[in-house]
Amino acid sequence: MKVRIEDTCTACGLCCDTCPEVFEMGDDIATVIVDEVPADFEAAAQQAADECPVEAIVVEA
Repeated sequence: MKVRIEDTCTACGLCCDTCPEVFEMGDDIATVIVDEVPADFEAAAQQAADECPVEAIVVEA
């Protein structure tokens, strides 16, 4: 699976706390640090997307 962050990100950091193996805080918004989410972290990445307060994380199959 792949994930991306949209410009609506408010840099709350929740995704970075939930799945630091996939997300990190950039200058203005969170960023995705992997091209493909490793299988071991797919559940955590999906949880980060589900819990994002502004729905800025898009999960792609």
